[in-house]
Amino acid sequence: MVKLDILSDPICPWCYIGKANLFKALEQKPDHPFVIEWHPFQLNPDMPAAGMDRRAYLEGKFGGKMEAVKAYAPVVGKAEEAGLTINLDLIKTTPNTMNAHRLIHWAGIEKQQTPMVDLLFKAYFVEGRDIGDNEVLTDLADEAGLDAAIVARLLTSDSDLDDIRARDAHSREMGISAVPTFIIANQHAVPGAQPTEMWVQIITDIQSQIAKDA
Repeated sequence: MVKLDILSDPICPWCYIGKANLFKALEQKPDHPFVIEWHPFQLNPDMPAAGMDRRAYLEGKFGGKMEAVKAYAPVVGKAEEAGLTINLDLIKTTPNTMNAHRLIHWAGIEKQQTPMVDLLFKAYFVEGRDIGDNEVLTDLADEAGLDAAIVARLLTSDSDLDDIRARDAHSREMGISAVPTFIIANQHAVPGAQPTEMWVQIITDIQSQIAKDA
């Protein structure tokens, strides 16, 4: 088996698209060798805990309404190509994603990391829910089969906060500055939302190498 580490943030549209493209390749190559683990990388580590108005955030980041619209035009196009629903007009809040990353971590303990990531992407990009809100996160935990009561208690504590921050910081120290970033076998970094065809080729090449080494 080959480890595939994915650095991502659940409010990152390119992560949403990149995940979809990768998993289409995995469906085409069901005998793929990958074992997947998701890792935290906050796009906005300095975001207030309560998040902020999305329009104000985007206009501040891109320098105005029209610039924000231009910046997101490629996102909408690539999401459509990937067969994804993306309802940007429903998103009212840009959240702080620390607690979402904690939830992904806890889901990993229960072997539910990828389903949890899927639920977070859907909640944010399809339903426009505030995934910085503890009640929303508890609902998603329940949907993923986690113990919602335990998750609700953990979210009000400092559990795993330092760990998530340290893992995020470690990625930046390694030179990673954008997500998604995919790291194959702890050696090869694949940045960005790569097309499905590229992932199919990567898997084919890895399988050929594994067969050659057998």
